Amino acid sequence: MHGSGELLQTLFKHELVDELRLWTFPLMLGTGKRLFRDGIVPEGLQLLESTPSTTGVQIALYKTGAEIRLGIAGTEANEQELERGETVGRGA
Repeated sequence: MHGSGELLQTLFKHELVDELRLWTFPLMLGTGKRLFRDGIVPEGLQLLESTPSTTGVQIALYKTGAEIRLGIAGTEANEQELERGETVGRGA
């Protein structure tokens, strides 16, 4: 699916998304639409594949339903991150 944030929100709400292919463009343009908006239940994503394009776009394939793991890339979560994770998991 390309370009329909509203449809994506509905699919997430009804747990109909099995995988995501996210394209990250290397530029900053100010404000925009959030892909994951309020009301989306937190869910872990497992990176299956990641490929840079010749123009610098990062194309990543994620599988949904993975365990939610907190922390900073390659490190364990600290106490504050664990507390925040508990709050996020409750939808607060």
